[in-house]
Amino acid sequence: MPQQEQDQGQTQGALKRTFLLIPGILLCGVVTIISLGIQAAEERAFDHPYIEALVVAILLGMAVRTAWEPPERWRSGIAFSAKQLLEVAVMLLGASISFAAILASGWLLIGAIALTVVIMLAVSYGLARLLGLKAKLAILIACGNSICGNSAIAAVAPVIEADGDDIASSISFTAILGVLMVLGLPLLIPLLKLTATQYGILAGLTVYAVPQVLAATVPAGIVSTQIGTLVKLVRVLMLGPIVVGLSLLVARRRKASTEAGTAGEGPAKAASISPFKLVPWFIIGFLVLAALRSFQLVPDIAIAPVTKTAAILTVVSMAALGLGVDVRVLSTVGGRVTAAVTLSLMLLLGLSIGLVHFFK
Repeated sequence: MPQQEQDQGQTQGALKRTFLLIPGILLCGVVTIISLGIQAAEERAFDHPYIEALVVAILLGMAVRTAWEPPERWRSGIAFSAKQLLEVAVMLLGASISFAAILASGWLLIGAIALTVVIMLAVSYGLARLLGLKAKLAILIACGNSICGNSAIAAVAPVIEADGDDIASSISFTAILGVLMVLGLPLLIPLLKLTATQYGILAGLTVYAVPQVLAATVPAGIVSTQIGTLVKLVRVLMLGPIVVGLSLLVARRRKASTEAGTAGEGPAKAASISPFKLVPWFIIGFLVLAALRSFQLVPDIAIAPVTKTAAILTVVSMAALGLGVDVRVLSTVGGRVTAAVTLSLMLLLGLSIGLVHFFK
């Protein structure tokens, strides 16, 4: 009986948590429906949407968030849409990509991506330190800009034992810059006369999150989306080695500064790190689906509905992302943090533009 009661209590708790998600998900769904409606109206009027539903969803979400701050009952569903639904969308995208495309991109491109990440980690960290920021905050900013935005910050923060203020300040401004990159990056296509492949590389190197790469590359076509996603995945996979390296560095410093009796705790913790904690589950799912597609275990007839589902979920996630961004946070973020994040991103953009022209 006690076990039965415990199981019953867990079931009721799960149902309650699920019920609490409904208001926020519905709000994101409303923004999504309006966004898709605007895109459909553009297609009827101009035969082509000049502003994709993904971008409209972000802008509408930001407008709603600026005019009205959702109460507590809405927030869990918005957060779920921005994270879990977004991750599902990325995972499903793997079914449309073959590893042959990765190999076709060449080891030179893969090496260039990894080198770009390493260079930007060093440059961003040095720039933040020159601006007087603390070492831990500088590490968060460097990892966020160089790898995958908020996900990298969230992964690195517990490893380096960053405090809440550092995490909040780095994440808040990174979220805003991520949205601005999604909206502004397509403008560079005509200005720099970029091909679909070049723009995909540029988006993959500079946009923070994998789903945001979708939003930034959709206007340029499927080739840009596929190349951008592949480039971005190489960046994301750099997070594992970086987190392991930082954990070992922290362990070494802890060992040097503690008593002999507790000196072994740091290395033990570092050695117990699971690779499944370093690589997000949806990236693993993406790679599994890509592998199944590469071995032709995903039927062609399933690709279109899976891709459509991923696209709709991405719009829902972008609506949630917009609903989570308050543009007024710009006035509350410290000037040095603002300068460090912005300058780091501009340097990354400049380095990436040079790289895409190298790959003409």
